[in-house]
Amino acid sequence: MSANDQEAYPLPQPTVFTEPFWDACQDQKLSVRTCADCDHLFLPGGPVCPQCWSANLSMKAVSGRGEVFSFVVYRRTYHPSIPAPYVVALIELSEGPRLISNVVGCAPEDVHIGMQVQVKFEPEDGFMLPRFTPLNSTPASEV
Repeated sequence: MSANDQEAYPLPQPTVFTEPFWDACQDQKLSVRTCADCDHLFLPGGPVCPQCWSANLSMKAVSGRGEVFSFVVYRRTYHPSIPAPYVVALIELSEGPRLISNVVGCAPEDVHIGMQVQVKFEPEDGFMLPRFTPLNSTPASEV
């Protein structure tokens, strides 16, 4: 398949609840939903706080730092625009919420539970996606 025939990258489909998260990503900022009543931070966004059920919600910018809580290395290509191998990880942010993303900027074999990571926004078909690189590393594209 030529580069011109390649299928489009499967992009997120924001909903009314996740749109504020994705809008912040487009500005290269990582933000999570926060409850104004109990200060609980959570992802994904929803209509009420999952801790106290308050609808008094807003968005809060977070550091973008965290650690690999769990991960898997995909060694088979399931979508033509996402060649294997690649890492899908559950990242626990320093502020507490967890999100699923990719670990990039290192060999899949170097990823491990507890690895300290930081967010790196990468464009895919004009849409900024939050991915994570090992903390204090130079991204592979800059080496």
